Amino acid sequence: MRRIWWLAVSAVVTLALGGCSSPDESKKAAAPKPALKAEKTPDVFQAVFDTSRGQVVIEVHRDWAPVGVDHFYWLIKTGFYDGVRFFRVTRNYVQFGINGDATTNGLWSTARLPDDTVKQSNVKGTLSFAHLGANSRTTQLFFNMKNNKDLDKQGFAPLGKVIAGMDVVERLYSAYGEVAPRGQGPDPTKIEVQGNTYLDSKFPRLDYIKKATIQ
Repeated sequence: MRRIWWLAVSAVVTLALGGCSSPDESKKAAAPKPALKAEKTPDVFQAVFDTSRGQVVIEVHRDWAPVGVDHFYWLIKTGFYDGVRFFRVTRNYVQFGINGDATTNGLWSTARLPDDTVKQSNVKGTLSFAHLGANSRTTQLFFNMKNNKDLDKQGFAPLGKVIAGMDVVERLYSAYGEVAPRGQGPDPTKIEVQGNTYLDSKFPRLDYIKKATIQ
């Protein structure tokens, strides 16, 4: 069985990342404040991504992956995903989750999550955290663009599933292909170092999340 190691990007590099390219993207996220942490994550909620291609709605179920869902909830609440690029768009996966600001990334880079038990299968339309191995999830996620049930045994635990806008996900710009060094797409390490400045310069057609909200 092939190991999908490239679904997650090393968090070793946490140097300065570039700024964002639009007013919506320039808002910097912050680590959860104590008052926000006291807020209980709903058992079921909808995460809405207003993207450069249109709106995507994900129905999230806390009982599918409680640790991951709690983390995802706080990331959205603090604006972490606003302005984030879909840097890996292939026939199998759409991956995102590297913020364009070094400080913001630094606040979350050590927040490695304990694994959730895989309760749902990585079928088309599901959303899962990327990882590099046991207990290594941080901020990156991917949409399954086909039935990737082989990922179930590798510990990728879906959080929810797209209930509206899967056609939007399927239209995200994909011509850059697989990420480097496997393909000709963006180099994830350079994204971490240079942020959206690197992507705007070398991969300007990447689609992105304008705003992520809880509905």
